[in-house]
Amino acid sequence: MKLPLSAITLAAVVATSAQAQGLSYPVTRKVDQVDTYHGTAVADPYRWLEDDNSAETKAWVIAQNQVTDKFLEAMPQRLPARRTYTELYNFERFGTPFVEGGRYFWSRNDGLQQQNVIYTAKSLKDSPVVALDPNLLSKDGTVALTGLVPSRDGKLLAYGTAGAGSDWQIWKVRDLATGKDLEDKIDWVKFSSAAWTADGKGFFYSRYDAPAEGAKLTGANYFQKLYYHRLGTPQSADVLVAENRDDKEWGFGADVSDDGQLLLINVWKSAGSKNGLMVLPLPKGAFAGGKPQPITLDFDAQYTPVVVAGGKLIVKTDKGAPRGKLVAIDLKNPAPAGWKTLVAEGPDAMTAASGVGGRFLLSYLNDAATLVRVHGADGKRLSEVKLPGVGTASGFGGRWGDQETFFAYTSLTTPSEIHRYDVRTGKIELFKKPKTAFNPDEFETRREFVTSKDGTRFPIFIAAKKGLKLDGLNPTLLYGYGGFDISITPTYGVTAASWLKMGGVYVIASIRGGGEYGSAWHDAGTKLKKQNVFDDFIAAGEWLVKNKVASPQTLAINGGSNGGLLVGAVINQRPDLFAAAVPQVGVLDMLRYQNFTIGWAWATDYGTSADSPEMFKALYAYSPMHNIKSGAKYPAVMITTGDHDDRVVPAHSFKYAATLQAADTGPAPKLIRIETNAGHGAGKPTSKIIEERSDILAFIAHTMKLEVK
Repeated sequence: MKLPLSAITLAAVVATSAQAQGLSYPVTRKVDQVDTYHGTAVADPYRWLEDDNSAETKAWVIAQNQVTDKFLEAMPQRLPARRTYTELYNFERFGTPFVEGGRYFWSRNDGLQQQNVIYTAKSLKDSPVVALDPNLLSKDGTVALTGLVPSRDGKLLAYGTAGAGSDWQIWKVRDLATGKDLEDKIDWVKFSSAAWTADGKGFFYSRYDAPAEGAKLTGANYFQKLYYHRLGTPQSADVLVAENRDDKEWGFGADVSDDGQLLLINVWKSAGSKNGLMVLPLPKGAFAGGKPQPITLDFDAQYTPVVVAGGKLIVKTDKGAPRGKLVAIDLKNPAPAGWKTLVAEGPDAMTAASGVGGRFLLSYLNDAATLVRVHGADGKRLSEVKLPGVGTASGFGGRWGDQETFFAYTSLTTPSEIHRYDVRTGKIELFKKPKTAFNPDEFETRREFVTSKDGTRFPIFIAAKKGLKLDGLNPTLLYGYGGFDISITPTYGVTAASWLKMGGVYVIASIRGGGEYGSAWHDAGTKLKKQNVFDDFIAAGEWLVKNKVASPQTLAINGGSNGGLLVGAVINQRPDLFAAAVPQVGVLDMLRYQNFTIGWAWATDYGTSADSPEMFKALYAYSPMHNIKSGAKYPAVMITTGDHDDRVVPAHSFKYAATLQAADTGPAPKLIRIETNAGHGAGKPTSKIIEERSDILAFIAHTMKLEVK
């Protein structure tokens, strides 16, 4: 972002503060904004920073980045950290293949390409050809692929793109024979994929109405609608399939059954896991109009369609089963009273289910590590997929009639490997294994268990060089998330690998709010129980100190989005426990988050300040921006955000940074790093990923005086 400073000088917006912590922060202008919540007056002096389009906000961004850039440039760890990160990022990476229309599709990145390239081949023995190269869609790599769905015959490819990290998507259709796009173009898509009809004449998708002028990145997103687009017609002619004019929070996801005869419609109301389910017949594999029929619209549990076979709709659900089960629904009599349990709830949390080769492949988490069990069409357990180790496996997609599927396996020290699985024989073959400068043989991962404040036990995974010395002096980076039923499991990442190679210890914590132990585990970290999440993370930090993995002088924390909220809340509650903290694209104003873009959908996890006096009190008690303690000695903090983030709008980070810098929180730096022309993180080009994440590691290393070579 460039702003002519002659038009509005920085001096007119911010004045230079007194020298503090060796830094001269911009002093952010305050306004007399006070809101009253259930009788409590709450000041919001930096409300003006919510306007991301104003010249004043843009000048503030420039001023903050100037301070941060100067600090980062002076760190001796910055260049060696970037070299290390670049070296480890530069390896060939593959996505999990899938098959459609007799073609295999998968993604590949040769190492430092800005975006992954999509390849296709008729067989795994054939030389693949490029189906789509997103790197050709923009000069700087900021246009990213958000989804791709081949037609049933494998001849056409519907694909979505987003620019500068925004959630807004444009969908187009490519002819794979010619490599050229058709004239079809779909605008204002958000939180949606595409689902082709079996006849290949069109696809289903969901969209919002076009936003008001100037509200594209901040305006609330309500009243999503499901449409059918017929190829060769303008978007204005698309047929409305489903909407709810009486409930602005309804959203829709669509899929077409393997036999092409049924449209499966997931109805969602929030970012939570509870949803509704509807179906619409597609006679002879074609869209013929009609009104979707509900299977359930109670929004009382999770209902995930797995497959339609033998007149039965098989659904993964946690209705009456917090850890998940498989049920069979007779489509001729779909009333819940007639549902039959196919695979009952077990001791482990069922996280995913697919129907391939006439069998069910069910993924479970056992203390946050993946197990995959194979069940027959009758639900009887047959076998278990033998994974390479204790880690995370994903994939296992395909159709009921396929005989093969693919999965990815990874751990904290194992880069993602792609395997082919023969459903009939159970044979596993390695498809792709990356070659990287990271040597996993030098490191080890162990799982430990931590007891939280209320006695709850949860796992943490610790990766370190073999023979780690427990003297409390190890530079340690602790990562967490704790929300929205998202499980934190051991997976390889270049950030962790780089930190390990720099001599650090990397730790992930599988805390409440996630889905590691099922829906009850998730619920235990939501709304009025959100403090459990922070207690768990603090307990993980205390465990690392007590067991001499680290000390308060060598322990850093990091998390993004909901994890940014986690970091912000925890350093307010225990600033003494950490040396450095990096909240990325965090939800930091818990009283107003619901007012922007899709923020309202997070109320299932958070509740809102308008719900009740009790809910307001709970939010106000932990909201990071509202609980900064002047007079306390805080760790070094670097906030990161993107100026095009329309998921968690940058105003969260802007207002939090201004509040933190204005408070008396000790000599450690309090910086904000604002990436321009970037969003929440998805689709970020390789160059920006390397720059941002290596800066994070360098900042932490600099705080701990860790020498990086």
